[in-house]
Amino acid sequence: MSDNAVAAEVDKTRPRTRAEKQVEHRGRIKRTLVACFMGILVGGLSFYLSGTPDPVSGLQANAIIGLLLLAAGVVFQKYVFMLLGIDYMELTGKDWFYQSFMTFALWFMTWTILLTTTVL
Repeated sequence: MSDNAVAAEVDKTRPRTRAEKQVEHRGRIKRTLVACFMGILVGGLSFYLSGTPDPVSGLQANAIIGLLLLAAGVVFQKYVFMLLGIDYMELTGKDWFYQSFMTFALWFMTWTILLTTTVL
């Protein structure tokens, strides 16, 4: 093995310090906040760009726009991570699933609340 591979393996096995754990925790909080704000933003855009809901059925004429905006919001998070200086290359499939789910959940809640005509 090369010296770099041995050093990387030794670095993985050593226990993390309190400061390293705090840095990782702050990074996870930032990623979660990005997903939450992106979901709220995309949910609001989905409501306003999909047209006026039908008063009888409560459906919007162009509801597919909301789904497309949701997908764009999930993809756009990568670029927000770049702007915030978060290393998105270290994220695994599980992390991206979490980011997508949080964005979906807040998008769904925001859009549903805005579609509820008694709230408006």
